[in-house]
Amino acid sequence: MKKVFGHVKGLKSGQLRRIENLYRRRTPPACIITPELGRDLSRLSREVNRQIALLFNRKGKVAFVIVGDYQRIVIPEMREYRSAPDRLNGLKCVHTHLNAEALTREDLTDLALLRLDLMAAVTVDPQGLPQQVFMAHVLPGAPEGRGYRLHEPLPPNRTDIQCDELIQSLEAELRHLTGAREAGSSTERALLISVTTDSRKAAADAMAELLELVASSGIEIVETVIQQRPQIDSRTLVGSGKLNEMAMLALQKGATLLIFNQELNPSQIRNLTDRIALKVIDRTQLILDIFAQRARSAEGKLQVELAQLKYLLPRLITKNTAMSRLTGGIGGRGPGETKLEINRRRVRARILKLERSLEAVRRQRQQQKGLRSRKALPVISIIGYTNAGKSTLLNTLTRSDVLAERRLFSTLDPTSRRLKFPRDTEVIITDTVGFIKNLPEDLRVAFRATLEELDSADLLLHVIDISNPRHPAQIQSVEALLEELGLSMLPLIRVLNKKDRVDPARVRDLEDRYQGVAVCARENASLMPLIRQMEKKVGAHSG
Repeated sequence: MKKVFGHVKGLKSGQLRRIENLYRRRTPPACIITPELGRDLSRLSREVNRQIALLFNRKGKVAFVIVGDYQRIVIPEMREYRSAPDRLNGLKCVHTHLNAEALTREDLTDLALLRLDLMAAVTVDPQGLPQQVFMAHVLPGAPEGRGYRLHEPLPPNRTDIQCDELIQSLEAELRHLTGAREAGSSTERALLISVTTDSRKAAADAMAELLELVASSGIEIVETVIQQRPQIDSRTLVGSGKLNEMAMLALQKGATLLIFNQELNPSQIRNLTDRIALKVIDRTQLILDIFAQRARSAEGKLQVELAQLKYLLPRLITKNTAMSRLTGGIGGRGPGETKLEINRRRVRARILKLERSLEAVRRQRQQQKGLRSRKALPVISIIGYTNAGKSTLLNTLTRSDVLAERRLFSTLDPTSRRLKFPRDTEVIITDTVGFIKNLPEDLRVAFRATLEELDSADLLLHVIDISNPRHPAQIQSVEALLEELGLSMLPLIRVLNKKDRVDPARVRDLEDRYQGVAVCARENASLMPLIRQMEKKVGAHSG
């Protein structure tokens, strides 16, 4: 087992051997460090003119010895000491400072990001003797505080401060924050983060949609953070200072999960999970998770699993700790759950098999399309932004009971019903998966078979939630995707839903602007103008 980490080049063999011997030392769990070990550590640090750190586990045994340079140490990957949301990571860090300074911002950053039990610095005088011991610990639940507490400096022979009892009380507070929900509940508590170069309004709109997505997935939201930057940090999206703030905020609020509104590339996931002791997911993974929860049909499950594995494949290059964050719990549920930690070769083989299965589904759809054509039944497809009211409209038109909920992506699997118009014309009317701005590419590809079903439609009903202040952008997103799919030439009616929630004068203005029909999808009486238009357009198209 490796005993010494860090900046060891240039050390004499005797010095390195004495540093390695620190690995065998112990200190009582109640102490920060024993006076004898503090003297030995200080003497060695001054002799090699470098900071030296000891990371003690809860039993008082040295788990890591780290050699830094004159000004800092770099804590290595500590895979076996990753903390749970309601725990610290089980290590206290005691290191030397050679220039008589207290704990630095970098020390406090490591304390928060890694959720160390304690962070301590022993100042060393020019003769190599310990002078003072500076200590800090995290401060869960601090209302608007900085998330840590700095203690008054201690003399090096008075460091028995009952560390073990202090750590137990800190973890009790963490459990109180994160465990307020029922015991055994899998509900995550998320800190939502959006990093953007867009305007404040665009950033607020994007965050509002992320809030809806998170609420739809059953996650508890503890706080939102929007950071506007002139340029995105390519390593972690946010800068190091902001990442430290978020770690503190997560501690204060009892967050168990960070959700970024932007897609994280593999290196960003690795950098973030190396630096912060929380699970980290992005908007794409959140949407995949929602789809995994909602998929019911065999086809839907195939599509979701394919999208999950395509998202995962390039990220298999990340370290095991990043992978455990990526695949554990949120973002790893649903049909692909048991397949997410397999190697790249098996992932590629599974992707190939899923693509063949979906190709078979596509051929079957083509055959069904041919049968419908022979029966001469016109097809009307309901499209629109997610949660616009598509399933409610289908239910009211056809007196059906398709699941209709006020949450995003409540419908994933296409649902078809027959509808008879007043003049006895019969049609097939189909509900489809909701659209969303910046739909992840992997999901768009996976659901191609479903979306391609739209090209057999004789008429599209574009359902728009006019009570949503973001409806202009939602219209643009839906119709841009129709253009991309080559469906923009199909006959289309804009259905301006939820008119009961909008001022009547405003409704009339929107009808004129969008050349649409205003309805309340729950009220059958409000649908007659729409039904007349549908019958007219289907008749004109079939004629």
